[in-house]
Amino acid sequence: MVSVIISTYNQPRWLELVLYGYKYQTVRGFELIIADDGSDQSTRQVIERMRHRVAFPIIHVYHEDQGFRKCAILNKAILESSRDYLIFSDGDIIPRRDFIQVHLEMRQTGRFLSGGTVRLPGEISQMIDESEIAAGICFDRQWLEERGLKRSFKNNKLDSFGLKARLLNQFTPAGATWNGGNASAWKKDIVLVRGFDQRLRYGGEDREFGERLERLGIRGRQIRYSAVTLHLDHPRDYVHHSAWEFNRKVRRENRRNKIIQTEYGLIKGLLNNS
Repeated sequence: MVSVIISTYNQPRWLELVLYGYKYQTVRGFELIIADDGSDQSTRQVIERMRHRVAFPIIHVYHEDQGFRKCAILNKAILESSRDYLIFSDGDIIPRRDFIQVHLEMRQTGRFLSGGTVRLPGEISQMIDESEIAAGICFDRQWLEERGLKRSFKNNKLDSFGLKARLLNQFTPAGATWNGGNASAWKKDIVLVRGFDQRLRYGGEDREFGERLERLGIRGRQIRYSAVTLHLDHPRDYVHHSAWEFNRKVRRENRRNKIIQTEYGLIKGLLNNS
């Protein structure tokens, strides 16, 4: 039915919580692929332990740590996937129990989906364990706000369903850009643009991929109030100004040249694996 691809790097505790999030999904029959950007042994131990606690297959795709190479490991995960529809998220993002169901119900030919997240502060992130995920209480707006989540209109993601969610999706000012923490597309479309540009580091690398899908004619659809996740807090020591500038340059050049298929994506990955 669907492959879920999760990127991770040295966040074993958060990855464990994320996998519990998929344990309690309303949809069954999916495969989950962990795109591991060079984590140490503790991540592998979590994966092996969780394989005995969940009903879905976990495929661990790994390469050695050579700095931020998320795009390269995502391409390897795409090649490992066996289903025709792919959902992408991260190893620090817990999905609500209807996450996969929403992506499947809202998928359309010629579209990719862009979901939303609620960013949690560190104190609340530490309060969550399997029991809160199993009960769904960690997605309860009142529970979170009582524990310190800043009150915001964005928190409507937590308690919007049906017509309210559809209206908020339609009228949100946020663009339907590719959001690597909560997005999905047909595998055939991803292959047509040759996946992610492996030259890119952190900073807009997701947007660049979505822009090439748009040039292919695959338009984004905003579902941020329907496909909901929680983003656990963590430091971001991989953020570098020079990487942002390089990524912006690549995006400008690709827009100017109307690039759809990257020369630095899946084809290169296939050659490396052959």
